[in-house]
Amino acid sequence: MTSVRTVIIGTGNSVGNHLSAIKKLGDRVNLVAAVDLDAARVQAVCAENDIPRWYADTSTMLATEQPELVCIITPPATHKALIIECLEAGAWVYCEKPLCASLAEYDEIAAAEDRTGCYVSTVFQWRFGSAAKHVKRLVEQNGLGRPLVGVCNTLWYRDQDYYRAPWRGKWATEIGGPTATLGIHLMDLFLWLMGDWSEVRAMTGTLDRSIEVEDVSMALARFENGAMGSIVNSVLSPRQESYLRLDFQQATVEVSTLYRYNNDHWSFTMPDKAVNPTAAANWQALTDNIPSGHDVQLGEILDSMARGERPPVSGDDARRILEFIASLYKSAQSGLPVHHGDIRPGDPFYYAMNGAPLVMEQP
Repeated sequence: MTSVRTVIIGTGNSVGNHLSAIKKLGDRVNLVAAVDLDAARVQAVCAENDIPRWYADTSTMLATEQPELVCIITPPATHKALIIECLEAGAWVYCEKPLCASLAEYDEIAAAEDRTGCYVSTVFQWRFGSAAKHVKRLVEQNGLGRPLVGVCNTLWYRDQDYYRAPWRGKWATEIGGPTATLGIHLMDLFLWLMGDWSEVRAMTGTLDRSIEVEDVSMALARFENGAMGSIVNSVLSPRQESYLRLDFQQATVEVSTLYRYNNDHWSFTMPDKAVNPTAAANWQALTDNIPSGHDVQLGEILDSMARGERPPVSGDDARRILEFIASLYKSAQSGLPVHHGDIRPGDPFYYAMNGAPLVMEQP
């Protein structure tokens, strides 16, 4: 097994998760450099983590290091340009969410994948814990009956100080509020487990934070299999919780946690008067207890690189959550339901999550 030549772009608050994942993968990853516009910060991160070289310019790094894999951990509005530059340089990309600012940008990235033969995977580590994978298998095998009702609540708390970072709270740089940046993790898991969505009806509000984007959103979703679900994304909730509930014909599956989970955070409930031994046995077949984490997803990306095939959470599978979020925002602004496939080139929400021209701020 060869060690994949890897670099990190962005050494801000979220870099620790990626550094920990890389360390867990041991010799599978050769972390050769890090990049950040803040020279002092990137130098400090490199010194603390034995990263051999640092750069303040991505183009220089790509030409010098010629990485095979790039981990992008920068503010959302910078993602598209960095991703395409890395793809054009011959590197695969593992990029933080949201992957880009719009469906239009996503389609540009997809075109770059086609040109280069390299791939991009979005950071959605919630899919990769053993419990979530087990539920996904049961859904695919009809092991609990059809999904009927779902609840997806990301109830977090971020005070006004959180939005002091110059890129946060603005459509042009953060891309959206908790819908696009925080609740996106649990919503992605929700959509992955429940199946393809067909319709969304939504409201958003900016109730208590002095920001451009929303601080709360609520949505109702209908799925192609007939199931229905409710979604809440909030930064106004002092008792924080990430809560997912899936009601199947034969059982309820729930997870309650905050930022990560293991099997202990999940529960399984059956109707008292209609216990189904097969469904119970299907759930009890969960024996591995692998927490949700970046290292598992990164390991699967490395496996895909070795096989030369598209990695998980890429392509149409990654586009789905961006289309859902754009549709949620469009529904909230229009007051009308939005159906899967409604947002196409020519629709304002194809080009920006708020349906307005995206104007990048000058540095």
